[in-house]
Amino acid sequence: MPPESLTCKECHTVYPLDASYVCERCFGPLEVTYASRADVEAAELRRRIQAGPHSIWRYRDFLPLTSPPPRDTLPAGWTPLLRADRLAERLGLREVWIKNDAANPTHSFKDRVVAVALARAKELGYHTIACASTGNLANAVAAHAAAAGLDSYVFIPSDLEEQKILATGVYGTTIVAVRGNYDDVNRLCTEVSGEREWAFVNINFRPYYAEGSKTIAYEIAEQLGWQVPDRIVGPIASGSQFTKIARGFEEWIEVGLLAGAVPTMNGAQAEGCSPVATAFAAGQDVCRPVKPDTIAKSLAIGNPADGPYALDLARRTGGGIDAVTDEEIKAGIRLLAETTGIFTETAGGVTTAVLAKLAERGDIDPGERVVAIITGEGLKTLDAVRGTFETVEIEPSYDAFEASVEARPAPAQPVAA
Repeated sequence: MPPESLTCKECHTVYPLDASYVCERCFGPLEVTYASRADVEAAELRRRIQAGPHSIWRYRDFLPLTSPPPRDTLPAGWTPLLRADRLAERLGLREVWIKNDAANPTHSFKDRVVAVALARAKELGYHTIACASTGNLANAVAAHAAAAGLDSYVFIPSDLEEQKILATGVYGTTIVAVRGNYDDVNRLCTEVSGEREWAFVNINFRPYYAEGSKTIAYEIAEQLGWQVPDRIVGPIASGSQFTKIARGFEEWIEVGLLAGAVPTMNGAQAEGCSPVATAFAAGQDVCRPVKPDTIAKSLAIGNPADGPYALDLARRTGGGIDAVTDEEIKAGIRLLAETTGIFTETAGGVTTAVLAKLAERGDIDPGERVVAIITGEGLKTLDAVRGTFETVEIEPSYDAFEASVEARPAPAQPVAA
């Protein structure tokens, strides 16, 4: 079931499988279309998947490569899906699961999309890969390029978190810090991609790159015993990951690997950059660009390319798109850490805070099976938790320790079963 073409999502004009991302007729986005899978039995597909490696390449039948995956790639994907009973209890829900994509090689879901884009770039003969990034993508591009022996350039806003810059430069990439926000960076990279024979993973290779996010859905379904969850709660930046997760479920339902319907899809944004949530609340079909101002920098895309498709998806699945404040984001980080032992970056704080908001409003039926998507590691955004807890400093004696313990409030008692 190899990829067949690139097709415009708006006017359906067909293009060859090259480094293209926008329709020449209507300027709509291009996406990968595949040869028919009608003749392949679901049982055979399942057998091939289960015989595959514990990485995204176990799903190669659903990914846009024309040859076997390269051997010199980092093993992205197959991250844990953890049942979060203490978090569910705190929120008054029955069943909550955490898809922890911080367990990827560079500690975010971006390893999935970069692995796919890089593999396709190598098929097309490119020797340099690049990106416009808010941090996590820069980490992934630099690491995967190093593993594959390719040159790389990463373009970032100059005010990016220091932890993400350090975790990018160590791989030997060229970092270009742009004085502006992500949308400024993206515009510059679009210009550069027209002048250089480089594979910009999220610009001229965006149709292939986006397909990597489908593997999140495939893994969730397989890890749940080939079942579809009732609801997905995930972050929205450009809207690409949000829509591609739904597409992953759709594809497996279409070929008979899963039964049922696409989950209810709930998107999460930060109030300081919430063009999609604002459009959803206003009943609009398009997103008005905004200037980002939030601690959730990995979600700070003021002009989201896939915003309209995210709006449509949320509405047709009976879901929604909510925004939370920076203080709620910090509280979300703490809530997840205290109940699951998972330390997430600010994007995960956004997702957890929106999950809590949905539960508090009664939007989630207590009997639902809910999966929250955690996309990155908390060590990348340490400043977000600075000042949110206290450290007790004492003299090196038992008496000092005992006095400090007595001065502390008593811990909460466990709820009796």
